[in-house]
Amino acid sequence: MSKFSLDVLNRCVYPHFRNMDDDVLLGAVFGEDVALTRLGDETLASHVDPIVGAVEDIGWLAVHVACNDIATCGAQVRWILPLVLVPSISDEDLLEKIMRDVARAADELNVAIIGGHTGYSANLSRPLVAVTALGVLTDRQPILTRGAQVGDHILITKGIALEGTAILANDFHKTARELGLSQMDIDEARRLMGAVSVIPEAEILAQHGATSMHDVTRGGLLETLQETANLSEVGIQVHFDRIPIPAVVERFAEAFVFDPLKMISSGTLVVTIPPEHLEGAMVKLEAQGILCADIGEVIPGQGVKVVMQDQVLQYQEIHPEDDELARLWTQYEPDTASNN
Repeated sequence: MSKFSLDVLNRCVYPHFRNMDDDVLLGAVFGEDVALTRLGDETLASHVDPIVGAVEDIGWLAVHVACNDIATCGAQVRWILPLVLVPSISDEDLLEKIMRDVARAADELNVAIIGGHTGYSANLSRPLVAVTALGVLTDRQPILTRGAQVGDHILITKGIALEGTAILANDFHKTARELGLSQMDIDEARRLMGAVSVIPEAEILAQHGATSMHDVTRGGLLETLQETANLSEVGIQVHFDRIPIPAVVERFAEAFVFDPLKMISSGTLVVTIPPEHLEGAMVKLEAQGILCADIGEVIPGQGVKVVMQDQVLQYQEIHPEDDELARLWTQYEPDTASNN
């Protein structure tokens, strides 16, 4: 699944958001992944996210992905509402498995399932799960994508292309073997899915000076950096050789021919943080066993510069319609359950 282009969104979607409610503190803004609503002395953070680019563990993944976005604004996740659609009325076993996985993720995150919707549609070729997540901010200002400031360092956690690589290992096992990847490669890539939550690091960084936070979803690290630069009205420069890319991701990228910088990567958190808070934040993350890397800095200007050895690649335009995982779903046939 991919998004429409920013041009289409600006022509066909955003003009129809009319907000006349003074209690809406933040409505629909491209690049900001939460809405903020005043509720008395507290602020409600809300977000909805669909998952169709995965089959294995789709319910579990959908919960984590939606809750990640609440955590990145500094809020505590409290409640979720899942929407689950399966292809056929006969898919009761699939429906039950998805709901079991939703409940498993909710237990892991200590969030309550307070409602939702289930159904089926013959127009679907694979299940669709969308989760609405809700959380609260109390006595804390929200941390938004637009908060990056010149002089901040760019910090990322864990590595890149985690989620996309794990989905390829789970749902394209047969293709992976045909492309020369070993069973050990596939098993290692599948384990990347276990790192999909950014809630632990988001909670730490919200208390240690982060000026903006954004989890790396559709479009990968590059799109995340571009959205941060665009909304913050700054430039961003990163050094490619500082970006942690797991070895198994590199092997999958070579076999499937995808760009790790543009691959979906829930589990990776991009943070901008002032230099005076950088060391303390990194020490705290490392004490919790969370890999982190300082990959660049916020600079005057606009767009994203990627320094690669003797060249500097400049990215100015945002393309939400570009997505490596969506492209691979059209290029390769996913496995059936018997292939895994």
